[in-house]
Amino acid sequence: MNWKLTGDSPVYQQIMAAIRGAILKGELPPGGKVPSVRDLAAQAQVNPNTMQRALTELEREGLLISGGTSGRTVTQEEEILKAMREETLQALAKEFAEKCMVFGVTPTEAAQLLLALDEKKEE
Repeated sequence: MNWKLTGDSPVYQQIMAAIRGAILKGELPPGGKVPSVRDLAAQAQVNPNTMQRALTELEREGLLISGGTSGRTVTQEEEILKAMREETLQALAKEFAEKCMVFGVTPTEAAQLLLALDEKKEE
């Protein structure tokens, strides 16, 4: 998982975003077991309480399922996973559009830039 934590938002929210990203990329597949709080906290170099808070919030969102003593797993509910993907994409698009507008780049121009990047990737 990508643990690039910065000071621009609360650490637990950044952890939640990293775990969502891991789910979207398939690093944590639907039904897959999530590493323990202590293991994740050690990887991210954060306090276990901070990691616990992030995982608890992801449980509240329905992305993670608590198995009690057997640990957590990623939900297998397609509706929840689809909603998370859509929400993530919308947030990224909004952030990208806002940054582009600072430089006077219109959403249409930004879309053309993204399409050009995608075409280069396919070459």
